[in-house]
Amino acid sequence: MNILMICTEKLPVPPVRGGAIQTYIEGVSSFLSKHHDVTILGTPDPSLPDDETVNNIRYVRTPGGLVETYMEGVTQFLQSHTFDVIHIFNRPRLVLPVRQYASDARLILSMHNDMFIPQKIKPEEAEAAINELDKIITISDYVGRTIAESFPNAASKLKTIYSGVDLDRFVPPNSKEAEKMREAIHQEYDLSYKKVILFAGRLSANKGADILVQAIGEVAKKHPDVALVLVGSKWFSVDDVSDYVAYVRALASRLPVPVINTGFVSPDEIQKWFAAADIFVCPSQWQEPLARVHYEAMASGLPIVTTQRGGNPEVIIPNENGLIVETPEDPLAFAKHLSTLLSNPQLGKKMGQYGRKLAEEKFTWNRVAKDILDVWNEIEEKMKNNVPFGAESKDEELILKEVEKTELQAMLEEELEQKEAISMEESQEENKKIKKREKLKSQLLNELSNDDFLLEVLLETVKQRMTENTNDEIQQIIQKLIAEQLSTQEPKKKETPPTRKIVYSTNDISTAKLFTNRNNKRRQKRKSN
Repeated sequence: MNILMICTEKLPVPPVRGGAIQTYIEGVSSFLSKHHDVTILGTPDPSLPDDETVNNIRYVRTPGGLVETYMEGVTQFLQSHTFDVIHIFNRPRLVLPVRQYASDARLILSMHNDMFIPQKIKPEEAEAAINELDKIITISDYVGRTIAESFPNAASKLKTIYSGVDLDRFVPPNSKEAEKMREAIHQEYDLSYKKVILFAGRLSANKGADILVQAIGEVAKKHPDVALVLVGSKWFSVDDVSDYVAYVRALASRLPVPVINTGFVSPDEIQKWFAAADIFVCPSQWQEPLARVHYEAMASGLPIVTTQRGGNPEVIIPNENGLIVETPEDPLAFAKHLSTLLSNPQLGKKMGQYGRKLAEEKFTWNRVAKDILDVWNEIEEKMKNNVPFGAESKDEELILKEVEKTELQAMLEEELEQKEAISMEESQEENKKIKKREKLKSQLLNELSNDDFLLEVLLETVKQRMTENTNDEIQQIIQKLIAEQLSTQEPKKKETPPTRKIVYSTNDISTAKLFTNRNNKRRQKRKSN
């Protein structure tokens, strides 16, 4: 297949400026290119050409920095190139623009941290992006859980593929390569006879270097032969001194033991510092997806002290290849674990050996590449079987359609029930009004029928205005009208007889009251006479 791997917009591939994702892509691409045609799209660097082919891999570089700028370059590239599979790294926001210009390609997303949070992508955009994906690869179970918790529709597409390490570069302490690198570093930095504690990562508050420095102050009270090495800078290859970097260095300057600040170390040199160390510490304060330095420490045969944060504990077997700090914000918790390892060198050695064994068995780049290749081959099989985008199988697509139909039917039935309930309520209310009106009319007409004088007045009035009718006829009409008023049935609509024009107002309550008032006036008049 023809496959495009889209890196992030921050750093170039190969990882000449560092970067976990860039290192990851570089680590697997060589193996993958033996099975498929691979193009890697990334950002430019002064040391790299904008378009080159190396070891059967094509590298294309387009301006980055901001994801919006990078997005323009990506979509422009896709307008003139087609691919069977497009594998996007850690940028859910690229999914929909890529789909717009690659309507026939299968899409995969590799997630290396929490880029599905609302601060990074709108929930509705995230939902739409997930629907376009065939698979979401995560570097830890933690990352997968956070995605599934926010977007349950992603759960069936998630697959954890742990990262890897170059076992030829990061070597165990008893190897000749490690001994050579260790001796060179110790001589250059005057670390002979020191127990070296190593930190490697960006110098930012969430990485926790300041907590480690404070812990070393406590450790030094019992183990004055320790030395601390801080490998890293403010931002990868940027060695500027930020407020935080200045703060960490100020704390370190007060320690009674040696502290070495290396600044940025290029990826092809960093293994030397792992070879020179005795213990590796990852004092992460944030929910870290899973720092790749754990793999490098294991491959280097170092015992690890890490934190109960994010995915970091997933590669640590407590007391086997490392120790886990439950309260990362507490320097004394780090001091306790460090003192345990320093007081028992054999325990540290045993952990380091087991870590190396795990790295060899589970965390090689070939293993990572094979896992990715399995995903690619799985998608190729879907393409052959014409499985729709975003579905795991044809059966799943049919099931999804049935579910959608069922959900739609349920929604329609629910809406109909609500409307019927409203109609029933309105009907019941109207019936109540009709019954109340009929009851009132019945009461008034009963009063009318029991009042001989009022009936006499009514009859006289009718006689005066309907001289063409006989008394019997008029009585029949009145009796018929009264019978209609006392009936609970709706009278049939028919042509109104002439007589009705005179006495029609007996259908109205106000008219009944009028007759009553007229009756009272006549009675008063008779009494006065």
